[in-house]
Amino acid sequence: MLNFIIRRSCYSILILLGVVLLTFLLFNVAAGDPAAAVLGKNARPDEVESLRRELGADLPLLYGRRCRTEAVPGYAKGEPLPPGATLREGVIELIPNFPEEKLLMAVTGADGKVEERPVRADAPLRFAQDSTVKVEFFRLQSNPFNSQFLRALGEIIRFQPEFPYVRVLDFGKTITTREPIGAILRRGVWPSLCLMIPIFLGELVIGLVLALVAAAFKDTWIDRGLVLFSVAGMSISYLVVIIFAQWFLGYYYNLFPVWGWESWRSLGLPILVGIACGIGGNVRFYRTVFVNELRKEYLRTAAAKGVSPVKVYGKHLLRNAAIQIITRASAALPFLFTGSLLLESFFGIPGLGFTGIDALYNSDLQLLKALVVTSALLFVVMNLLADLAYAWADPRIRLE
Repeated sequence: MLNFIIRRSCYSILILLGVVLLTFLLFNVAAGDPAAAVLGKNARPDEVESLRRELGADLPLLYGRRCRTEAVPGYAKGEPLPPGATLREGVIELIPNFPEEKLLMAVTGADGKVEERPVRADAPLRFAQDSTVKVEFFRLQSNPFNSQFLRALGEIIRFQPEFPYVRVLDFGKTITTREPIGAILRRGVWPSLCLMIPIFLGELVIGLVLALVAAAFKDTWIDRGLVLFSVAGMSISYLVVIIFAQWFLGYYYNLFPVWGWESWRSLGLPILVGIACGIGGNVRFYRTVFVNELRKEYLRTAAAKGVSPVKVYGKHLLRNAAIQIITRASAALPFLFTGSLLLESFFGIPGLGFTGIDALYNSDLQLLKALVVTSALLFVVMNLLADLAYAWADPRIRLE
């Protein structure tokens, strides 16, 4: 079993690397410049430069020595002159905003050739307006491997010379509030667990009980009624159930508070809504598993030998259907973790789902990326635990 866990852990690392690559493409390439999105058009160049460096958005994507910089404004022919630039006798003169020691100016001429010139901190930059198409500026770095992708990998695991020598899941600070992301995740885990675990257990236990009843009374009005109930529950929108429960149980009868995180009473209504929305799919799935299992010979033999129905259904049937139950439960738990955002946002519960919605509204890409990677890590861990549970449920399965 130890060899299996080590091998699966290595596979999990590869999966996490794939998730990091996808999140890198989404948040670093497709999303654009986070500094411009957060600070807006009227931000000072030093503010943009500082935020880019803190987020690593100025670094090359994969490899290179050139970094984006706001030290000197750029220029393109046909556009207005950048701030601080002057035009005299066809020569444009640019004054650096905050000179760097190592800056490079790339001047694209009318013939398409690019001329690179070093930027001197003690002299203005001059170039002819007519023969210049575009001017770009870059900050040079000594290590070409210092890139945005390497920084994204460092957020998962990073080695350092001082104790604790290894930092794991260090996503830095949020873009908007500058608060450590680790503190936000730790603060949101407890409310999410208080909401997620009762929903998960309620869906599992009630779904199994109702599915056993439907399988025991197969093709009767009880079975048909439970199937109709499960299909109706699967067809009604999550949002409709939330709004109706808030109005009917919270406002009309005043049984539960509909907003806030003050006591355990605040969790009553969202837990009921979560169970009501998830129980239909569980009953339908488990009923199908139990009906297929009831057709097998070992259950017929047990019933023919006079074994009580309680032992037939409660012991033999559940034990042999444990593989499907574990598979369903292990797949549902991560979805509850990420799918709680609707419940948390509508009921004002400050969990990870509420944090994700807030980060989406504020365009906080750093916090969103942390939530995506955390969700992927939860999927990987749950799959590993499900494989270990398979061996416990069925002795014929050997983990090698």
